[in-house]
Amino acid sequence: MKKQYPTLIHEWFEEVWNQRNAQTIDRLLADDAIAHGITDARGNELRGRVAFKEFHRRFLNAFPNIVVSVEDAAAEGDKIVARCVVRAKHEGDGLGFPATQKQIEITGMCFLRIRDGKIVEGWNNFDFLAMHSQLGTLASLIQKST
Repeated sequence: MKKQYPTLIHEWFEEVWNQRNAQTIDRLLADDAIAHGITDARGNELRGRVAFKEFHRRFLNAFPNIVVSVEDAAAEGDKIVARCVVRAKHEGDGLGFPATQKQIEITGMCFLRIRDGKIVEGWNNFDFLAMHSQLGTLASLIQKST
């Protein structure tokens, strides 16, 4: 069973992000899943498939050529962790500001809880500060938060 989970995390990033396949979300994400560390357009934590699909759509609009590489993965019991590198060019306005046409490369980690072969909870820690810095949008992000 442990071998299934590292395969699941590779499948998630390869199909959902690299192949941009939203149908995989239905197959691998539980109806009641919670994604900590990722928010919707209003700043709310993502809950459920519908919210995640909207985030997925917006993020792919901003970064249509995204490539997520799983550098390391490990599993124990119903938990799996992955260390990733995200590379993409900012070509759309899905993040709420115009495309910068700049390339990004950020790192991140996600820690998942699996139930019945599906992701039910995820803790995501991707370096969105570095992303905004690379895009040149950090100043406007800081202004919005004050």
